Order: sequence, then structure tokens, then C-alpha cells
Amino acid sequence: MVSLSGGEALVKSLANEGVEVVFGVPGIQIYGIVAALRDEPGIRMITTRHEQATTFMADGYARSSGRPGVALVVPGAGLYNAASGLTNAYARSSPVLVIAGQIPRGAIGKNAGAVHEVMDQPGTVRSVTKWQRRVLRPREVPDAVFEAFRQMRTGRPRPVLIEIPPDTGVEREEVRLRNPARIPRIVPSAEDLREAARVIAASRTPLIFAGGGVARSNAEDALVELAEATNIPVVTSSGGKGTIPDSHELSYGSCFSPRGERQEMNQLYEVMQAADVVIGVGSRFSLGNPAGESSTLVNINIDDGELARIQSNTIPLHGDARATIHALLPLLAKAGAGERPSPTEAVAAARRLIAYYDIRLKEPQYAVLEAMQRGIPEEAFVVWDVTQFGFYARTHYQVDRPKTYIDSGYSFNLGYAFPTALGVKVANPDRPVVCVAGDGGFMYNSSELATAVQYGLDVVVVVFRNDSYGNVARDLEESFGATYGTDLHNPDFVKFAESFGAVGMRADDPHDLETLIPLALERAAPVVIDVPFGTMKIPSAPLAAYVNTLPWTRPQEGLIES
Repeated sequence: MVSLSGGEALVKSLANEGVEVVFGVPGIQIYGIVAALRDEPGIRMITTRHEQATTFMADGYARSSGRPGVALVVPGAGLYNAASGLTNAYARSSPVLVIAGQIPRGAIGKNAGAVHEVMDQPGTVRSVTKWQRRVLRPREVPDAVFEAFRQMRTGRPRPVLIEIPPDTGVEREEVRLRNPARIPRIVPSAEDLREAARVIAASRTPLIFAGGGVARSNAEDALVELAEATNIPVVTSSGGKGTIPDSHELSYGSCFSPRGERQEMNQLYEVMQAADVVIGVGSRFSLGNPAGESSTLVNINIDDGELARIQSNTIPLHGDARATIHALLPLLAKAGAGERPSPTEAVAAARRLIAYYDIRLKEPQYAVLEAMQRGIPEEAFVVWDVTQFGFYARTHYQVDRPKTYIDSGYSFNLGYAFPTALGVKVANPDRPVVCVAGDGGFMYNSSELATAVQYGLDVVVVVFRNDSYGNVARDLEESFGATYGTDLHNPDFVKFAESFGAVGMRADDPHDLETLIPLALERAAPVVIDVPFGTMKIPSAPLAAYVNTLPWTRPQEGLIES
């Protein structure tokens, strides 16, 4: 037992959990916590220019490092501002702890107009957090931190919330600190594993469908071992990009949708439809069943609520992806699952066909993405904002290193990419980090250039500029006859970057990125590359027809019931 303030107990508990950085905005109601951070040599605080950036940075830190990210904000408006980053972290199953202040204990729930008061503050983010706790005394802090990290490290990782009133942060009492929880990896029963091994070994056209849970489990090497030991090819979801190298001979690559309308997407769709057994690893199958109803789904997932949601013909394997694969491999070998012929020729033929359609269609996105691919080092982390290039990259940008492809998932947070990239850089200071955004999205959090310069976070930001919310403008034009409210007035991005002390560059042509990105990465400073670019059509006519039939463009039968 030791006498500590609530703020000191919090910071020492974070240090015991291995936390090295907190992303936050200091302010009233969290002064006790900020003072304790100041006096803790093992943790540094990176101050952002807006609370929204705190949780985005924590998310980028967590996804690229595999360690929980921590954000600190004032109550009320501060937590509301940070909620956008929580939605993104929730969508991508990212372990983010947000520590929010509260109003004084005696005023909670009184609706008396206290500064930053929000009635039922936890309720404002309950739908995008896995676990929550309010701490009212210093002695309660270590238990709360212990449980927060246990929640983030067990089951499906998602954001958690601790809220602390200002009096708790400064009051002192005897506190017992705790060591981190020992987290065993869950493994399915031996009986379930044997059944799965038998079904997989007897299959004729099996397929592995890998999702983001592979990366959350640090199971990338195990996934490759599974594919190679069984000669089973792999398709990844967008969240699973990078879990097996795209260049691997057993990798078909990633598809944006299992029912996409592009010719190359149809190739992957046909492959999945032909599978008699699909081994799902860490995937929610949020876009539907990747194979036909006649297939058997061997579903490996740490979230037991996702195990049998897709189809009735499922062998559920409730377990950690890495531990489950390691337990399954010897059973597969014993069952003879590695004796099937290699499918590498078929995989290579499908990949050639996909490339053929891209070249034949001469789509501008493909050529520009290829130029970027040549300019970005293989070991670089690339964070993609909600842009046409971001959509296109889900399938076509080649990723060969784990955790280096980062997008917003189904949350589709416009503007999230730049602060997320800064969090990635904090976690990986010696590796290149590139952010790809449109002008609309970049301006959401462009003030964080000040943060990047202040802390030496040398991220390269590629800003595709068409002075509009381009995707929305195109959709309105094509589906509703004219645009409205989509034109933007932008600064000169080169001068804008330079005004913060960053470096500004401008491309004369988007294909110049092949040479500009390497030059930018050589600069010991944050860099913004302005890339003027006109209106882009949706890639290929079939996909355009698909998008224009979605509910947000055309009324659908059955939406209104009589």
C-alpha cells in the first residue's frame, strides 16, 4: 500500500501495463492526471490540437504496434469530440483506452449546469465501447485500469472507457497497485479441432478467408504456415490485408466485396463460390457469406457472437486465431490435409486475369496507384483516408508486411487518416509512414500539422486535390442530376504546410508521386504533397451501375411497408 492521489495511481497503473505514451489535450477536470503524467518519467504525453485526434492517434498506435493506445480528454465536449475516433477503433476492433474527466462527484447526475456537464456521459459512447467504469476514489483506480487492459487483451479487442471526477484525481489515500493480468489464449476443444481437421482434409476446393482478427492476434506467421502446410489458398478481407503477403503464391489478394461487380472482383467471387470448405480466420464476414450455402464454414473467431451468424453449416472454433491455428496444424497433418495438389498455378492465373482487366480498362486510379506503389518502400505503413484511391487500394495496393495497411473499416471516417498516421509514427519512429487523403478529408484534422512538427513526427501526406468533396459531387451529379454544397475553398497546401514549419511539395502530374514520395521520405520533417487531380469516375461501368442502385441513390422496393 502507498499513499497516492487518484491521478498518480492512474499514471503508475498505466506504467505497470507498459504504456509509454498518452495522446491527450490537458484541461480542467483532469489537472490531477496531467500533473501526474508530468512527473512520470516512463510515459510521455503528446498534446493534440483537437480531442478528435487523440483517439485517432491512439488507434493508429494500437493497430500498427499491437499494443493498446491511450487517449486522455476532458469530459463533455472533449469526449464527444473523441467519439469519432472511438467509432473507427470499434469498427476495426482496435484496443483503445479513453480516459475522460468528469464533473465533481457531488454534481454528477444533478443537471445543475456544471462546466462540461453531460447527463449520462458514459451513455454517449456506450455503443462504441466494449467496457466502461467510473472511478470515484483513488483506491479504485488500479482495479479499473487492470480490468480495462484485461478487457482490451481478451476476447475481441475494442475501445474501453474510464471516467474520473476531478476530486478523485487530486485526493490522496492508501492505494494498492496491481500487476497486469495474465492473459491465456483461448483454444477450442480437442473434439472441435479434430472435426475441423477431418472436414478440411476431406475437402476438394478449400479456401481460407482471413480477416482483421489475424492481425489483432499477431497471427500473420501462423496464417502463412496454415496455408503452406495445407496448400489452401487465401483471400483476405480489407481488414485482413497484409496478414499474408499479397505476393505470396497462395494469396489471391483482397476483395472489397464478395459480390463486387467488377470483372476482377467476379474472378474472386467465382473462386469463393467454388469452395466446398471455407476456413474463416478472424473475420466477421460483414459483407456476407464468401461462399455458397452448400459449403461448410470452419469459423475461427475469438468473438463467440460471430461464430454461427453466417450460415447453419458451420463448425465453430471459438478461440484466439494464433493459438487455434497452432493447435489445428498437427491435427491437419495427421489427417493428411497437406497431401492435396498445389493450387499455385490456378492462383497465378486468376491474379493475371485481374491485372489484365485493370490494364485493359485503363482506369486512372490504377496507373496512379502503381506509381505510388513504386515510390513507397515495402516496409512503410500506409494509412488510407476515405477517398477514391482509398477504395481502390483495398483491392489493388499490394501489401507484403503485416499491419502496414490501415483503413477506416466500415466506419468510413472521413478525415481520420492524418492523425491516425501520426499515431502510427509514434509507435514506429524508425519506419516510413505515408498518409493518403483527399483535400476534403485532410482539412478535417490539418491543424495536427502543428502536432507533427512539435513532436518530430515525420509523416508524408499525399493530398489529392480537386477542390471538392469529389465522391459526393460525382454521386450527386450522376444520380440526382447536379451537385450541391460540394465545392471547397482550399489553401495553397504548399504554403499551408510551410506555415507550420513542415515541408510542402506539389506534383505537376499524379504520376510524379513515384519520385516525389521517396524525396519526401528523405526529409527530416513532416511533408505535405499537393496533387491536383480532376473528377474521377467510379472504376468501370459495371461497378458504377452497382453503386447507382444502392438505397442512398434510388428508392428500393420494400423499404416502406404498408
